[in-house]
Amino acid sequence: MSWSARLAVDEIDLADAEIAVVVGPTASGKSDLALELAEARGGEIISCDSVQVYRHFDLGSSKPSLADRTRVTHHLIDIVDPDQPIDAASFAARADVAVADVQRRGKLPILCGGTFLWIRAVLYGLAKAPPGDAAVRARHAEWAKTEGRAALHAKLAEIDPPSAARLSPNDFVRVSRALEVFEMSGRPLSAWHAEHGFRSPRFRAKLLGIRWSHEDLARRVAERTEQALAAGWIDEVKRLIGLGYRDTRAMSSVGYAQVLSFVEGGLARKELGPAIDRATKVFARRQRTWLRDQPVDWLERLG
Repeated sequence: MSWSARLAVDEIDLADAEIAVVVGPTASGKSDLALELAEARGGEIISCDSVQVYRHFDLGSSKPSLADRTRVTHHLIDIVDPDQPIDAASFAARADVAVADVQRRGKLPILCGGTFLWIRAVLYGLAKAPPGDAAVRARHAEWAKTEGRAALHAKLAEIDPPSAARLSPNDFVRVSRALEVFEMSGRPLSAWHAEHGFRSPRFRAKLLGIRWSHEDLARRVAERTEQALAAGWIDEVKRLIGLGYRDTRAMSSVGYAQVLSFVEGGLARKELGPAIDRATKVFARRQRTWLRDQPVDWLERLG
């Protein structure tokens, strides 16, 4: 590491915290910080990543290595097959079980990941919006198949601009859910969220992250992209296609969508890395927007 993780985690005050939460934009070093914190403070890591939950999606999700998972116990990684649905509510229920299990054994639960909706669901619960409807989701899936995911996102922008602004057009599951809520209740999902407010925490939590300059973070993003490609990311995507997982939610995530486009002829090889980096930077900007209003204790890079 280029920063003194051991010194930083030893000085963190967790006296009043039931759980620690490691956050930050993508490529900021969340996994390294969580590992150091877990080793220094007797913790276990609960992954909050909407791609790492899926089996087989490894390189592009920066899934912790088997060595790291041996070094520190991890939870909620590789828990569902790629064609199985999992949303914030079902994830939060699983996370509650993991948190209770870790605490029961006298360990510190450490949430770590970049899917902040899921982290928020664990920390504050979810708005009491209408339950899902399989028929509505099937209709949306057919709509996306015939007219493209952008068409669903455009409709969402008409009825719920705040939700459309925070969701990527490629995020079919969440865009569909926002449309579904409006169709079933007549109210936009953003109104349900505003009513809920996410103001009553369910745990005493300490939020931690590593602060980087925009230039340094961009460099780290590019380095991670090249490392994943060199490690076989393209072959991983080809294998996933062969397993029947081309049209899954995880395949539309940042990075995987670009590698899929390359595999299918939509991008030249020289365009692939820069395309992944651009998409990752857009995602990181959305993450920073969410983090701006959160009580994060930022650790400065020391080296």
